[in-house]
Amino acid sequence: MSMPLPTELLSEELKVFQSRFNEAMQGNGSRLNKILRYIVKRKGKQIRPMFVLFSAKLCGDINDTSYRAASLVELLHTATLVHDDVVDDSLERRGFFSTFALWKAKANILLGDYLLAKGLLLSLENNDYKILHILSDAVRNMSEGELLQMQKARTLQLDEKTYYEIIRCKTASLLASACAAGAWSTSQDEEMTEKMRLFGEKTGMAFQIKDDLFDYTSENIGKPTGNDIKEKKLTLPLIYTLNNVNKPIRRKIINTIKNKNRDKQKVKWVIEQVKETGGIDYATQKMNAFKDEALTILHQFPDNAIRKGLEDLVRFVTERKY
Repeated sequence: MSMPLPTELLSEELKVFQSRFNEAMQGNGSRLNKILRYIVKRKGKQIRPMFVLFSAKLCGDINDTSYRAASLVELLHTATLVHDDVVDDSLERRGFFSTFALWKAKANILLGDYLLAKGLLLSLENNDYKILHILSDAVRNMSEGELLQMQKARTLQLDEKTYYEIIRCKTASLLASACAAGAWSTSQDEEMTEKMRLFGEKTGMAFQIKDDLFDYTSENIGKPTGNDIKEKKLTLPLIYTLNNVNKPIRRKIINTIKNKNRDKQKVKWVIEQVKETGGIDYATQKMNAFKDEALTILHQFPDNAIRKGLEDLVRFVTERKY
C-alpha cells in the first residue's frame, strides 16, 4: 500500500490555489486556450504547489503571495515538462498523449516560453520580487542540469559527484525554490527561508533517486522499463554498477548502452547486472540518507500538524509506487 498524499491539511487552500492556477492558465486566442485546457485537464499530483503551501503554512499564515508563488512554481514546472517532451521526443506524458505528440515541436517550444512569461508576469505585476528571484534561480539551474546531462550522455563518463550535481540542478532546485518561496511568502525571514530551501533540496535529491530506481524496479507495470538506458542516461544504480564490476563486464555494459540500447534482451541483461551488483540497494540507501537529512532540517521547526504533513509529503515522495 503506498502512502496517500496529506491533502486534507490543505484542502481549502488547494481549492483556492486550483482556481487561481486555472485563472493563470488562461491564454489569448482559441488555439492557445485549447492547448492550455488540455494541460490543465491532465495535471499531475501537483506535489510542488503542495510543498509551497505547506512551507508557507509552517512559517506563517498563507496569503495572496503564497498562492501566487504556488502558481508560479506550477507554471514553471509545466513549462519545463512541455520543453522536456520536445528535448526527449516524448509522445506520452502521464499515460496520455503529450502536447508534443499533438501539437509538435514548434508549438511546444513557444508554449513553454509562454508559460514561463506568464509566471514571471504574475510575480512582477504583484511586486513579488524576492519570490521571482528565488524561482529564476531554479530555472537557471534546471537548464544547466539538462545541458550537463546531455554532455555526459555523449561520453558516458559520469561519477557519483557529477550525478548529484545534475540532479541537484535538474530536479532538486525547483523543489528547493518551491519551499523557499513558500517560506518567504509568509515569514520574510531569510534564515527560515534558507532552512526550507535546504529541506526542499534534500527532498528533491531523494525524489530524483526514487525516479531513477523506477527504471529498474517498476512495481505498477510489473516490469522494469529500462527507459533511462534507452536514452543513455547514467543514473545512480548504473553508476554504482559501472564502478563495481570487472573491466570486461563494464565494457560490455557501456557498449550496450551506446550501441544496443534498443535491444530489449541486452537492456534486460544490463538491468540484471545492476541488481546483482547491488546498484539498487546502494541507490535506495542514498535516497534514504537524503530523506533523513531533509527530515532532520524539518525537525528544527515546531512540532505541529503542518510539520507532520510535510513529513508525510517527504515519505510520499520516497515511498510512491509510480
